[in-house]
Amino acid sequence: MEFRFQRRIRLAPGVRFHTTRLRPGLSLGPPGISLLIAGGEADEPLPVDLEITASGEVRYRQADGTRMTAAGAREVRRRAEAELREALGAHCEDLNAQLERLGRLHEQTPAPDATGYRPRSYPESPPVPVAETRPAWWQGLWAPARRRHDRENARRQAEHAQAYRAWEWRKAEFDAREFQRQRREDEASWDDPDAMQQTLVERLEELDWPRETLIDFALVDDYRTIALDIDLPGPEEMPDRRWSMPAKRIKLSPQRLTVTRQRQLYRDYLHGVAFRVLGAAFARLPRIELALVSGYRRLDDPAADGGGRRYLFSVKVSREQWQGLAFDELASLDPGEVLADFSLRREMTRGGELCDITPFEPDWRWR
Repeated sequence: MEFRFQRRIRLAPGVRFHTTRLRPGLSLGPPGISLLIAGGEADEPLPVDLEITASGEVRYRQADGTRMTAAGAREVRRRAEAELREALGAHCEDLNAQLERLGRLHEQTPAPDATGYRPRSYPESPPVPVAETRPAWWQGLWAPARRRHDRENARRQAEHAQAYRAWEWRKAEFDAREFQRQRREDEASWDDPDAMQQTLVERLEELDWPRETLIDFALVDDYRTIALDIDLPGPEEMPDRRWSMPAKRIKLSPQRLTVTRQRQLYRDYLHGVAFRVLGAAFARLPRIELALVSGYRRLDDPAADGGGRRYLFSVKVSREQWQGLAFDELASLDPGEVLADFSLRREMTRGGELCDITPFEPDWRWR
């Protein structure tokens, strides 16, 4: 079988360990960096592409991909040492923060009473008004110059008016979408399966997904029960190192996580995902009284037992049970231990590896 349930959500990655945008014109991290290096007063800026290897070494290339000579690389470092060091240091901090965040997904879980939706304000500021320039004294004496000056002022005012109208249209479209979302979450998410799916999509997109993720789900029991299957990454797809910036070299220094830490991070991520998905279902779908969440890994052979899936955990929780959690103390909770207090199918070896399980099935007898 391809999947157990008839509805599917496809979520794009939210965390990209191979690309991080630092500021306009500079991106850092595998597969490369694009950098404009300032020249002298009469020199044009020099475009450079940099490649960071798995060991953290930096390779320098021309904008067309041609490898730079050793002398060219030295010139790049001479011109932009401070900028490179600042960018690499910021990138290290960001990568390490992403690493830690993957193990704490549950801390941003909404409380079950956080229902409804508060429309956001349009984030883009309106165009700044254009002040008319005053004519120079000689333009007041020479009619052609004064007319050119007036035409230039009129042109700038017309461009501003056009830009402002375009901003108003974008704001109106944004406000309309926010209003529709509010109505959907406040009203339609009670009994409209399409609205419930759209609400789930928007809420689950708030999670950090290291790769494109599929979630299959079913609504049963008069939309009072939801069952979700989450496509999870394998341990090999998780980050396995921390990064630092050496004091005297322009490079990155990787430090591999221990096997124990990697396994702990993987378990924390899987349990955190389940925790956040449960939280999204109960907080944003007010009709839901029972939720079943199962996590699986895709198998290379789709003809294998289980329809090409290897299930790692399966948990079912009632709204009453979920409301009993201390949502003001999430930072102190271990999501794996919390899930174990519910009806949970999960088997782990002594070393902390997750074994195959048989997931729960939606069942009318839950009640």
